[in-house]
Amino acid sequence: MRESHRIAFNVNGRRRSLDVAAHHTLLDVIRDDLELTGTKECCLVGECGACTVIVDGRVVDACLVLAVEADGAEITTVEGLAVDGDLAALQAAFLDTGAVQCGFCTPGQLIAAHALLAENPHPTIAEIQEGLAGNLCRCGCYGQITEAVRAVAGEIAP
Repeated sequence: MRESHRIAFNVNGRRRSLDVAAHHTLLDVIRDDLELTGTKECCLVGECGACTVIVDGRVVDACLVLAVEADGAEITTVEGLAVDGDLAALQAAFLDTGAVQCGFCTPGQLIAAHALLAENPHPTIAEIQEGLAGNLCRCGCYGQITEAVRAVAGEIAP
């Protein structure tokens, strides 16, 4: 018999409460229970960043966090970046610069970039690269991703 726990947290500004198995990760709960499939499942060992979310202001790999550890937390997924159905400036910049190719890494890249810009609104190229270092892009769009972040930071024209 699997042990379950009642947890509650805010996801993208919405209060959620549910029973989760003790062994389920935050990624499992986000994708399977909450049906927020923007957060991607890939390596499951914290190497790729496809499952990046923000938990209480910290960028984390959701595959490495047990769901019960997020009890009471404030969580932001890629779905939480858009406002009233309109793309956030960062999302639009990813489209404008061609930073979206296959789209698999895009949600994690967006969340990491969003957190970086919240902490440092005018990062240098080196700071952008460091801030996104935990997110792999198999299509090799690092230049375009950096360009998108710089555009939102006002460092270059979009």
